Amino acid sequence: MAAFTAKDVQTLRERTGVGMMDCKKALTEAGGDFDKAVDLPREKGLAAAAKKAGRIAAEGMVTAVIDGSVGCIIEVNSETDFVAKNESFRDFVNTCAETVIRQNPASVEELLACRSGEHTIEEQLRDKILTIGENIKVRRFRRFEGKLVSYIHGGGTHAVVVKFDTDDATFAKPEFQAYAKDVAMQIAAANPSYVNKSQVPTEELDKEKEILTQQAINEGKPANIAEKMVMGRINKYYKEVCLLEQPFVKDDKVSVGQHTSQVAKELGAEIAVLDFARYEKGEGLQKREDDFASEVASMVK
Repeated sequence: MAAFTAKDVQTLRERTGVGMMDCKKALTEAGGDFDKAVDLPREKGLAAAAKKAGRIAAEGMVTAVIDGSVGCIIEVNSETDFVAKNESFRDFVNTCAETVIRQNPASVEELLACRSGEHTIEEQLRDKILTIGENIKVRRFRRFEGKLVSYIHGGGTHAVVVKFDTDDATFAKPEFQAYAKDVAMQIAAANPSYVNKSQVPTEELDKEKEILTQQAINEGKPANIAEKMVMGRINKYYKEVCLLEQPFVKDDKVSVGQHTSQVAKELGAEIAVLDFARYEKGEGLQKREDDFASEVASMVK
């Protein structure tokens, strides 16, 4: 078997666009024959998948899966919204979520290396890219353990997982499950950043106070009045970013925290919201902008 160097691997990567490990495998399989190694990724469809990997993927879906006391929220992106309705794509997303639940990978890279059945998640991903014909990316996930409730909106445009602290008997009650679902829907709709005031980082709060103080001064308010105005506006800020401070969507006369206390009293139990995650499909990603006129013009040329 002919030997090959790290430079050969790098050169093959530049030529084919496939990953370093796949290039190394190709050179090993080709016995160091570079020309043969160039063809192997094409034969296996790796080069076609790599070519699609550069295309913008900001559609797709988010979902949440709970299995007993373990849950996962995950986002997998595709190029078009149409793919999100593809049964094969949705099955792959669920496979990813179930793998996170069972194997607890620490990152997307670790998830891709996990095996589900005979193949790794990365191999299954590559197969989906080739059969569906679009770039597909596993973007992010979070794994939870505890008493969990999920909510999925719009078939996968938004997903939420909420972690609660209460006793087993209370958690099993339909009244608690209805309350928990309302909290999850609140998070989906109102998009809080934190559970409560204590979770807001000091530096973020200081920055907000600084901005609000400057606003009051710009309005011509004296320092003592400005200080009182800032405190009032900080409370308004808390109502925007803290779940328990937000007006409850089903009754805005009470906060989510007050509603939680009311439910706890009715059920004769202690209830606390400990943590949550909210994913919105394509959040923060560059969207693909198709210029139809330009596309037609290029076809005419």
